[in-house]
Amino acid sequence: MAENLETKTTHYESWMRQEGVPVIEGYGVDVAQVALGPWPRRGGRGAFVQLRGMEGVTGMEVVEIPPGKALEPDRHLYEKVFYVVEGLGSTEVWQQGQSKRFFEWGPGSLFAPPLNCWHRLINGGRQRALLAAVSNAPMIMDLFHNSDFIFNCPYQFQDRYAGEENYFAIGQKRYTVGRGNYWDTNFIADVATASIDSHEWKAAGGGFTGFEIAGNVLVGHLVEWPVGKYHKAHYHGAGAVLFILKSEGYTIMWPNELGIHPYQDGHGDQVVRVDWKPGTAFGPPSGWFHQHFNTGREQARQLALRNGSKRHKMGFYVAAQKRDGGVFISIKEGGTLIEYEDEDPEIRRIYEAEIRKKGVALDMPPLAARRAG
Repeated sequence: MAENLETKTTHYESWMRQEGVPVIEGYGVDVAQVALGPWPRRGGRGAFVQLRGMEGVTGMEVVEIPPGKALEPDRHLYEKVFYVVEGLGSTEVWQQGQSKRFFEWGPGSLFAPPLNCWHRLINGGRQRALLAAVSNAPMIMDLFHNSDFIFNCPYQFQDRYAGEENYFAIGQKRYTVGRGNYWDTNFIADVATASIDSHEWKAAGGGFTGFEIAGNVLVGHLVEWPVGKYHKAHYHGAGAVLFILKSEGYTIMWPNELGIHPYQDGHGDQVVRVDWKPGTAFGPPSGWFHQHFNTGREQARQLALRNGSKRHKMGFYVAAQKRDGGVFISIKEGGTLIEYEDEDPEIRRIYEAEIRKKGVALDMPPLAARRAG
């Protein structure tokens, strides 16, 4: 019988199904509540998450390690960044023929095994360890469409990792590139308490710190913003996964083809809303404006894992922002960000109504004053 190419899936999609664990789909998920299944190859329990905004650029998995147990050793030719949701443990990392390096982690820790290095995750506590991981496996798997090569290639990327003793120490180098603040670190002890630089390009009273990790093109950033405030809408390419660390609120998303005034122009029914709290993960689709609103009584904090390394740039990522750093630049200046004074008036009206229900006061800059300035 001839092969039906119309129904053929990508290599990554086929591989996910072959792994035999649940595959969860949607705009967003509660990571701690994801349904898990036995994962024989990994040695624990897990699931894949396919968010609408990943679009074959990134993949996500959730993996559980039982108390006192460890996952099977693993290596692969794609980049992966782990975020510890629950539990205490440690990771061993090594290259073939080299000694092992060992580091410990706890709730909120973030780390990335260097590319194609052997690594083994161990639960050192009495409760389950739950980790979420974002990778660029879909692109790599679809490019080579050969799992044996991806998981069994012996090549050692010595330029990324050569067994350095302090490789997984918290980085001390921070610097500015354009309108963003960045941090070189291969380990973050707790993303919920890590220092974030003041940065108001995307949110009144907000903070932003991007981080470069493990020589990856898959990197990330931390953002926070105060009570009674919200972010400016912006868009970029596919693949970003956003984890809520503090407070509660919601995010609205809409295709940029609908313009900057979706409600005013009669497209309110096409605006997607994701309500969030600590533990929520979601991802905006490519080219969709998205805007984050804090409705809680504490400062909101968010972790994003995404492409966009400043050290190892990728052309498609830069192009999706119209220019490098375009998410910090107004659409009136060639970027992809909507300034507060240019946004749909209904957006602020909805936000004021939402926080009024919770007894939270609006703390946004007056629009008239901003226009005058």
